[in-house]
Amino acid sequence: MREILAIGGTTRDAFFEVDLPLTKWPKTPTGKALAIPFGEKFVAKEVYFTMGGNAANASITFARQGLRTAIFTKIGMDVSGDEVRRMWKKEGVDTRLVMTSDEPTKYSIILSQGGERSIISYQGAINKFSFHDVPMKLLKSKWWYVTLPGESYKEFTGLLKYAKRAGVKVAMNPSYKHLYGPGRRELLKHLKELSFLVVNEGEAAQITGIPFKREKEVFKKLDELVPGVVAVTSGPKGVTVSDGNYIYRAGIFKNKKIVDRTGAGDAFGSGFVSGLIRKKEKFKGGISKPENIEYAIRLASANATSVVEQLGGTEGALTRKEFDTGKRFRSLRIAKEKLH
Repeated sequence: MREILAIGGTTRDAFFEVDLPLTKWPKTPTGKALAIPFGEKFVAKEVYFTMGGNAANASITFARQGLRTAIFTKIGMDVSGDEVRRMWKKEGVDTRLVMTSDEPTKYSIILSQGGERSIISYQGAINKFSFHDVPMKLLKSKWWYVTLPGESYKEFTGLLKYAKRAGVKVAMNPSYKHLYGPGRRELLKHLKELSFLVVNEGEAAQITGIPFKREKEVFKKLDELVPGVVAVTSGPKGVTVSDGNYIYRAGIFKNKKIVDRTGAGDAFGSGFVSGLIRKKEKFKGGISKPENIEYAIRLASANATSVVEQLGGTEGALTRKEFDTGKRFRSLRIAKEKLH
């Protein structure tokens, strides 16, 4: 049986490294925007094509960590679709559950500058992603890593019903529609069926309805909602993880150079799940082994660090050998305290 199935989106990413002036733009979280000359051409310093999307990024990490990996996604019958298939084949990812559409493969143009980026995205084939494409029994796996793009968020309940019946452990990185849109109520209802949930600070606040500055209250609420492990990432500040018994706090490994933050969240989430699988975490009685959680944090943090040092969400994903033998990622300060 496969060890993990990545479920969700795949994107063909085109990175254009630019050197554009910044302008004030209060409508964005950063308060800044790239100033692009309207009606004129401007020159990119470099261009780079790769694969992206939550499920696609995660599948590469799982495969490089030596796990028997498959992906369930939808792409177009086009050149971009051919390219991502080639990349999966090279990495050893099982593509028998990759569905095709007459729509083009989802495509993103990423304007990259100084480690930050702006993204122009075309949804294409992934908008037609559905669990009706295959019999549910073909999705059987020990673990699922789930992100639900497009309208597939509506099928969350049926997906979890099958997972419970088949004994599948479910890890989830919620989509926008589950966090902020019409799928929010369904997400809150089914959080109790997840083995692992990974979100950032803003998403944790959105789920709980509590500002993240009241961190203890946020985690108390999350532990009521999710019986499994919850990881809340805080960008360069690191991560806070709860297993219902302990709170673990960790910083990040020092970066050589931040090239691109695209895919950092996927790298962390998939790295964490890889760590749980590699340690054969059983969640016995709902309580995890602390040494397994600490190992998963270290692998996840190392993977995220390596990914942001290269363009794209997959190029820097660590192999099993790189993590196991690399001196750089052997230690990470992790503070542990009783949750309640």
